[in-house]
Amino acid sequence: MPQVPFDRYIRYAELTEILQAFVAEYPDLVRLESIGKSYEGRNIWLVTVTEFAKGDPLEKPGFWCDGNIHASEVSATTAVLKILYKLVTERPALLKDRVFYLVPRLGPDGAEWALEEVPRIIRSSTRPYPYDEEDIEGLDKQDVDGDGRILSMRVKDPNGPWKISEEEPRLMKLREPGETGGDYYRVIPEGLFQAFDGMTMRTRKQKQGLDMNRNFPGGWRQENEQYGAGPYPTSEPEIRAAVQAIFDRPNICSAITFHTYSGVLLRPPSRFPDADIPTEDLWAYQKLGAKGKEMTGYPDIAVYHDFRYHPKEVISGTFDDWMFDHRGVFAWTVEIWAPPKQAGITDYKFIDWFRDHPFEHDVQMLKWADEQLDGEGYIDWYEFEHPQLGNLEIGGWNALYAFRNPPPKLLDKEITPLAEWAIWHAGTGPCLKERAFESAEVGGNTRLRFAVQNTGWLPTSVTKQAATKKLCRGVIGEIYKLDENGDRVSWPKPGESEPSWLVSGELRKDYGQLTGYSHTMVGGWGWSMDETTDVAVLEWIVEPGTYEIIAKHERAGTVRKIVTVG
Repeated sequence: MPQVPFDRYIRYAELTEILQAFVAEYPDLVRLESIGKSYEGRNIWLVTVTEFAKGDPLEKPGFWCDGNIHASEVSATTAVLKILYKLVTERPALLKDRVFYLVPRLGPDGAEWALEEVPRIIRSSTRPYPYDEEDIEGLDKQDVDGDGRILSMRVKDPNGPWKISEEEPRLMKLREPGETGGDYYRVIPEGLFQAFDGMTMRTRKQKQGLDMNRNFPGGWRQENEQYGAGPYPTSEPEIRAAVQAIFDRPNICSAITFHTYSGVLLRPPSRFPDADIPTEDLWAYQKLGAKGKEMTGYPDIAVYHDFRYHPKEVISGTFDDWMFDHRGVFAWTVEIWAPPKQAGITDYKFIDWFRDHPFEHDVQMLKWADEQLDGEGYIDWYEFEHPQLGNLEIGGWNALYAFRNPPPKLLDKEITPLAEWAIWHAGTGPCLKERAFESAEVGGNTRLRFAVQNTGWLPTSVTKQAATKKLCRGVIGEIYKLDENGDRVSWPKPGESEPSWLVSGELRKDYGQLTGYSHTMVGGWGWSMDETTDVAVLEWIVEPGTYEIIAKHERAGTVRKIVTVG
């Protein structure tokens, strides 16, 4: 059994070794390939997980999951690995009929920086953007006292916005409007200034300004409207690799991308309200999300309505929007980890909480850190002689330990329910199965009737969005005559408009989309009717011989049957 560390974070070389170990241990269930190279030339690994002996992966309903597109959000990688681990050790039966496409680390370069002994924290890619030049002045966040942490520095300033709390002297508290006459402080990240003039303090802008989760084609906008979007959609090799890999796998029915942190299940739309997407898709999203909340404790919310960084701004070019808009599948962004929730705070609203919240929440957070984080979460302030600012104090939240990702000892507990929900979610997709087969003699020939059924909760199109935009074909029925060796008889032959063995019917026919049972109404009052719109009946009249019958749907899978008649 491959040793997967669910209590620490791993770098790229170890991740590669772990994935290779899964292939060696489970060759019938796991295959590994590179879908492209990162900006720095690392392979972007994709793991295909299915029972390969039970058919071509492309002929089974698929589920996509990736993580760590953002550099320091390394728990996302571990969450994807947890899905892989659970599939091969606990749920191998699911792999007979379904396939999972897992990309544990979509942004390997930035993650490698974040996991260095002295972390370099950026948003996503290490590629310079929009300009390949360093900012001339400003604060570089770094560990100035050499204790291995990047904390905060508090500097006395008569016009500073902070004061030491009287209720809890370990904490800083914002000044009240119009408050004067006390000792006040300016709080800044631990670091050193470049080109410091002794008075002006500002953040030094990073030249790695990309946000790869703004680089997807769906709703992409230019830099002046969407920070970090890149020069054009899929300009970044990592995103181009993901987009191409997904298009190469049209059987993908749903998707999750793991991020940190807020402890929420985010769904589209991001750019417009719920009323602007098909109502049937909204209902399905809400049911999927309600189950997610039940299983994980994470609330399911729409980005546009409840997760905006500013009430008058929207984000665009994101993975889940693109998957829903352009591929017509249900996609989610799962934000792992919510420190306020860990502290027992429930009356808060995600992004808004970081802008403003009651001081009592800070006290509650401190109590949680003291009790659960072994003195590593919140560091009491201590004096330090800064080479540029002189005597000051360092301390406060150890954000990289307590906020950016779950502390290692809490990692497994946090990601396990998320992996379980992802696997459950994959099982809601459409799945084509044989329902019945009949043959009857008709004037020396044989009528073949082959019924197939969508046994999944979702329709074969997955979403109404996909059906409306015609993003996938319906169920395709095909028939082939086989020779004595089991090979298909070639056709057409010269002078034939159709094969002589086909008396009635079509060689290939689109039978349309099949429903699932996702939109079945509650009933019992006598007016509802559960019609068999989930069934397609394929029919031909053929001369005696052996035939291969195929019913296939690019998302719901493929069913084959060999019959000999006459």
